Amino acid sequence: MTKAVKFTKMHALGNNYIYINQFEEPLEEDSLPSLARKVSEIQTGIGSDGMILIAPSKTADIKMRVFNSDGSEAKNCGNGLRCVARYVYDHSIVNKTQFQIETLGGIVDANINVDHGVVQSVTIDMGQPRLEKAALPMFGEDLQDQATDEQLDIDGETISFVGVSMGNPHAVIFVDDINEAPVETLGPKIEKHECFPEWINVEFIKVINEKEIDFRVWERGSGVTYACGTGACAAVVAAHIRGLVPQGKPITVHLLGGDLEISWHTDAHVWMTGPAEYICTGEFYTD
Repeated sequence: MTKAVKFTKMHALGNNYIYINQFEEPLEEDSLPSLARKVSEIQTGIGSDGMILIAPSKTADIKMRVFNSDGSEAKNCGNGLRCVARYVYDHSIVNKTQFQIETLGGIVDANINVDHGVVQSVTIDMGQPRLEKAALPMFGEDLQDQATDEQLDIDGETISFVGVSMGNPHAVIFVDDINEAPVETLGPKIEKHECFPEWINVEFIKVINEKEIDFRVWERGSGVTYACGTGACAAVVAAHIRGLVPQGKPITVHLLGGDLEISWHTDAHVWMTGPAEYICTGEFYTD
């Protein structure tokens, strides 16, 4: 039986998802992976980086579930969090500017920045980064050691990275020229490397100065995307670990889709501020 499902398409710096309000649109659990793949298709679906569900929560004000374009479920999504926060505020699902969002990676705090009744930006407390190998996770020994200076062998070449979990895992690689970063060639090989049993997101970054970082990403389950909020957070953490940016001060991360402001506070929490925008609304049909 064909069913029409209402959706809203939103983006945050070009990282776009199909958002479904599960307060109004209940979906069968078994259908979610295939549904995410279907709506993400450009030729036969709506076209997106994946699907995000906005649902009730027993532990926070709201719950977010993220499905990548390949149907796999992600633990967190920084850009998705900002869009969810704006959506639930604009639609009066949450009637306050400070509230909590439940994700598979944990509960995060959201702050809506409003001017004359219009949301201008959203600030998210992304929590504390985890640096242990077990948090990514990785196979191997000494899994409680920090993954701050790890190496992989890729086609006979040694690749160094900093491993950071922001609720989902990231391998951050420093490059000399962001425009020459091998995102599409090296990214998928690291994503599915045998040492990462759950795969991993791969960031390529160039630290311009103490206030700016250039950034590109190969996202786990989605490939090249215009932005990755948790990845931008991981980039700032990795750059501070390498002694290239200060802690406690805002760092501008330049992504393909625009800029995010990231600050790793001295209380160890990482804060992210950026936009969240609507694209369109409509209905799609499921079998």
